[in-house]
Amino acid sequence: MFKNKLKKDLYDGKTCFGTFISINSPDIVEIFGIAGFDFVIIDNEHGYMTPETSVGLIRAAELRGMTPIIRATENSETVILRSLDVGAHGVQVPQINDEKAAELAVKRSKYYPQGIRGVAMPRAGEYGLTPIFEYFKQENEETLVSVHCENVKGLENIEAIAATPGVDVIFFGPFDMSQSMGIPGQVEHQRIQEAAQIVLAACKKHGKIPGTFCGTPEAAKARAAQGFRYIAIGMEVTLIGSYLKNVINKAKASI
Repeated sequence: MFKNKLKKDLYDGKTCFGTFISINSPDIVEIFGIAGFDFVIIDNEHGYMTPETSVGLIRAAELRGMTPIIRATENSETVILRSLDVGAHGVQVPQINDEKAAELAVKRSKYYPQGIRGVAMPRAGEYGLTPIFEYFKQENEETLVSVHCENVKGLENIEAIAATPGVDVIFFGPFDMSQSMGIPGQVEHQRIQEAAQIVLAACKKHGKIPGTFCGTPEAAKARAAQGFRYIAIGMEVTLIGSYLKNVINKAKASI
């Protein structure tokens, strides 16, 4: 049986840092693990990965002691099923705007009696080599369920969403929230900061893990100080790209 280290660490009160993976490169995932990141979010919403191509990224993360999470394309029974069957240790579901959507995300991630996930003998169950009742127990206990709060509708319903049994993480998305508020990209705006505090308060009240996205390590440190504990720092492409741009600019400046 696999143990979800990220889930344990979060419920033990630790702050964990990860990043989004948007391109299909197991080598890059492995490098992030070697560097010391706690988790990666394989971005099947905005990235071009599929369940098939996600497997290599999951294996690379596991090899280096990182927890692989898949961001699903949508809150769909089949999409969530396939994301978890290939071996992701958790699922992150976008645009969860009310209690019903949160309940469905949980049910689609869990087996009976907690949920309605379809049964097979996939990679997650060691291709049938894990006894089936142990496998059901493992998935129901260890799978991390993260739901996005990235829309004003979700913010209005945050209390009911945070009270939903089976939800582990409420992931505050500042960029999509700014878009929803009509202030696209203004993630430092007072309204976004106030929304972040509303999410933090709801998580504290209902025993959920507050998560968010940050573009820089400095911003991540500030969010951690506020109480966020599941923190994604950028995307692999932005982190690598900004470093490379800095390198070449410094090299050219010396000529």
